[in-house]
Amino acid sequence: MRHPFREKLMLAVALVFTAIYLFPLYWMYVTALKSGSAIFASPPAFWPADPQWHIYAEVWQSRNMGRYIWNSLVIAFGAVAMISVLGVGCAYVLARYRNGWVDGTLFLILMLQVLPASLMITPIFVGFSQTGLLEYPRLAVTLAIAAKSMPFFVVLVRTAFLSVPQELEEAGLVDGDSRVGAFFRIALPLARNGIVVSALLIFMQAFGEFVYSRSIIQRAELQPASIGLNSFMGPNTNEWNGIMAYATIYVTPILVAFVLLQRGIISGLTSGALR
Repeated sequence: MRHPFREKLMLAVALVFTAIYLFPLYWMYVTALKSGSAIFASPPAFWPADPQWHIYAEVWQSRNMGRYIWNSLVIAFGAVAMISVLGVGCAYVLARYRNGWVDGTLFLILMLQVLPASLMITPIFVGFSQTGLLEYPRLAVTLAIAAKSMPFFVVLVRTAFLSVPQELEEAGLVDGDSRVGAFFRIALPLARNGIVVSALLIFMQAFGEFVYSRSIIQRAELQPASIGLNSFMGPNTNEWNGIMAYATIYVTPILVAFVLLQRGIISGLTSGALR
């Protein structure tokens, strides 16, 4: 039996919460188009009378955003590639072989995820300094992000492999396939959606990473976009339209990618990647 009133009420509540959630994002876009005086006007305008569209080109050129975005992409793709190569095999082993040692390893992995980046940065910085990795700061940040995000990736991908029936691999072994062959030809393709979703979440985290980059990368030409945004901050900062324009350029590619890949993300979620 359908309840039209209840359905309409739930839809209204969902729309209200969606509006509350998206309003800060909308306000960021609107503030970027306001002039300095319009930003501090009271009451505030929900759309500027004279949109300052030129602010995006000015911020892009004056802040050299192309370099910052490129560095963020290098770090994010590097971290995702490293985590995917190492984490998929680890997740598969944890999903297929259950014993006391494996359960203990999974527990340790979960404990590593609890540690905040601000706590890990000091020992990581000292270790990288002693091994000479600070001479390659983007590689050092990529390794630090991979170490921090690996537990999260392994736990999610392990669940994706658990959703793949083990009987399919056993059938492949009976037909003469090897364990490695069964992994690449059976388990890996069936867990693909979960792996892609997990990799996308890691990419979003790495693209916006700040703590490791701020501490390790000292050369301005190698710093990611999160550090470039932080460069606006100061004791006398009043360029709020520039800050919001920078944030808009920084965030929009991620939003566009999320919208374009939403079907794959939903497929990954429903296939068991985040259960």
